[in-house]
Amino acid sequence: MAGEATAIHILKPEGAELKDVFRYLWPDYDPGRFFCELTTPRPGAGLVPRLLAERLKAIGLEALRARASAAETDLIDLGVTFTVYSDATAIDRILPFDCIPRVLTAAEWDLLERACIQRVRALNLFLGDIYGKGLVVKDGIIPAELVYGNANYRPEMKCFPVPHGTYVHVCGIDIIRDEKGDFRVLEDNARTPSGVSYVVENRHLMLRTFPDLMAGIRLRPVDDYGRRLRAAMAEVAPGGLDDPEVVLLSPGIYNSAYFEHVFLAREMGVPLVVGADLMVENDRVYRRTTAGPRPVHAIYRRLNDDFLDPEVFRPDSMLGVPGLIRAWKAGNVAIANAVGTGVADDKAVYAYMPRIIRYYLDEEPLIHNVETHICREPEGLAYTLANLDKLVVKPVGESGGYGITIGPRASLEELAAARASIEADPANWISQPMIGLSVGPTLTEDGIAPRHLDLRPFIVTGQESWVLPGGLSRVAMKRGSLIVNSSQGGGSKDTWVLAERFGEEALP
Repeated sequence: MAGEATAIHILKPEGAELKDVFRYLWPDYDPGRFFCELTTPRPGAGLVPRLLAERLKAIGLEALRARASAAETDLIDLGVTFTVYSDATAIDRILPFDCIPRVLTAAEWDLLERACIQRVRALNLFLGDIYGKGLVVKDGIIPAELVYGNANYRPEMKCFPVPHGTYVHVCGIDIIRDEKGDFRVLEDNARTPSGVSYVVENRHLMLRTFPDLMAGIRLRPVDDYGRRLRAAMAEVAPGGLDDPEVVLLSPGIYNSAYFEHVFLAREMGVPLVVGADLMVENDRVYRRTTAGPRPVHAIYRRLNDDFLDPEVFRPDSMLGVPGLIRAWKAGNVAIANAVGTGVADDKAVYAYMPRIIRYYLDEEPLIHNVETHICREPEGLAYTLANLDKLVVKPVGESGGYGITIGPRASLEELAAARASIEADPANWISQPMIGLSVGPTLTEDGIAPRHLDLRPFIVTGQESWVLPGGLSRVAMKRGSLIVNSSQGGGSKDTWVLAERFGEEALP
């Protein structure tokens, strides 16, 4: 956010290096061997890390805790919650908010932005190809069974071109930083990625509760997401209308991300609907209103493929709209994300993304994958079973951090259970080395301490792609934990993308 220039006085011993400044301000803070998103020196950050450390020190630990508690009360009052379901209960929770932001420099964001756009371009070309000529399979870039045998592959999409070749209109790409400070892509989310509401709400919380931390620091804004998404939906709507009718289709109030559906509909300025609010007549979609049926031209759906249209997928679904796929194929409505995009965020397909980028774009990936071993392949299976205690093992079809075994931290019983599951169904598993995720200073019960975190930038694509500055920084609130998912107790931070380089010359 733009702010007036303020006098900056850094509390430090004369001539101290950056690491000494943090040791002086926060003597108990020790990130160990991990890259720290605030205290590790890097070009382009300039005075901002020191400034933040000084301001946090000046506020004091007890005042920080009081303000953080007030911020979380705000979240509850605003209904910014998600629902965690178990066999017996459904509990509404807030995503724990950490008041110490993550800082990205302008140069770091430039790399992340370009890498995300590159990856989404490749994903869209890949999806267009596998539902078209299938050259990527014929040319041996990816095994046929990983595509056509994938549970998320939808034969109904075969030879059905989508406007502008955009299958993935909204994508969330999970990115980590390793011990050396290098970014790595951990996962692609090309179906219905969630969490963008927290990006915007976290910034609003910081502005309301911690304006003194932000004073004089110019950041890239995050308030444009709803308008950008609405514009992308208008671009793919049929008929070239100046003001097409766009709606957000939700499964309803019992969905775990329902708050986000309400939030996004409000930010986009579009109606929030459930399946019963829509109907199809003569292969056209209409919204039921008190004034009669109103045509719908584009649907941003937060409903999985299986429940979208009972005429095509699950006949027992009460959540979808009968005839919706017919209307879509007739060219009378746009649906985002397109049906069948789940192939692109499959964890086994992820391992082939570097090859897919080279194949379609003739470019090297700007950010590389984490090394991945595919257990459906003999070499990958053998390596995984031989090194189970050193690897992180993930089921291909799960999300939210469920089903993961972290080998170096697992008990003998957990390793034995993982081995049995892999041997029973190798195709459902991948493994990766355990990466020492970067850490960020986090307010904890024990004071300001390092906690591991990742980043989920959100990319919106109509005819062109745009990346929301910063994205969702998820933080593992438990000491030593590498699981940042909200369903597993993770929290989030505001992600600051510096609007310019801040150097020593900025001192008044």
